[in-house]
Amino acid sequence: MNPIVFDSWPLIAFFDNEPSADSVEKLITTALAKEREMKITVINLGEIWYSYARIYSDDVADQIIQNVQSMNIEIVSVDWELAKIAAGFKKSGGLSYADCFAAALTKESGAELITGDPEFKKLDDEVGIIWV
Repeated sequence: MNPIVFDSWPLIAFFDNEPSADSVEKLITTALAKEREMKITVINLGEIWYSYARIYSDDVADQIIQNVQSMNIEIVSVDWELAKIAAGFKKSGGLSYADCFAAALTKESGAELITGDPEFKKLDDEVGIIWV
């Protein structure tokens, strides 16, 4: 079974209990039950951290990151190959640089990307996307 890659969008939706939170929770629960790999880049994890630190505090952001770490989601560091794939997506335009890293990890891993961010519609033909 292909891995799944998280953009920051679904995890923020999950922790903020937004309407798609239940869908995200089901995907995580199913992935854990089926031992399906879950991944996120350190760039996208940083995006989650600064989103919470900016709105709440560093301590709240740290707690959210600890929660992500406890969910059995592999945090993937960025090397040159991944950065080059991300830069290629950025060159094509229309995505934030952080989003390009989620797309790059998805492509490199032969994974499916979990997101609800409409910016990713541009990549429907390039990477598999699970919309939440």
